[in-house]
Amino acid sequence: MGNDRGDQGRSDNAGTMAIDSALVRELAELLADTGLSEIEVEDGDRKIRVARTLTAAAAPVAYAAPAPAAAPAPAAAPAAAAETAPAADHANAIKSPMVGTAYLAAEPGAPNFVSVGQSVKAGETLLIIEAMKVMNAITAPAAGTVKAILVENAQPVEFDQPLIVIA
Repeated sequence: MGNDRGDQGRSDNAGTMAIDSALVRELAELLADTGLSEIEVEDGDRKIRVARTLTAAAAPVAYAAPAPAAAPAPAAAPAAAAETAPAADHANAIKSPMVGTAYLAAEPGAPNFVSVGQSVKAGETLLIIEAMKVMNAITAPAAGTVKAILVENAQPVEFDQPLIVIA
């Protein structure tokens, strides 16, 4: 058998499958490199599925603390007003379910999905987080009013980082 995989992984007459451990390792590495949770490949009558459980470890949140009220530039006044909400208000903030880049609008130049003071319905899109070139809509878990937007457009976000406060 000229290649390194040969007939490994094909079922034999006893109905058992010989495992191609090199292929399984390659697939596991691919999962780790891409951040996917599972992958499945099929070759004739051989089908291999590799899956992993993604655990949400508490990662350090790497975002800037809110600036003092006197420090923001005049052009940043709307964002500064949202960021100066008391830290206690962030306790009920909608948090990022993943690492990625937050976008407040559907595309450049489009209006933001929501703004401070706006009423939202449960399931309404608040922002999008791009992760691994996939756009993930972050929706309102319940109806309420947007009290603060804690991220900027196109800002990198960490897992569990507060994004928006709705009350």
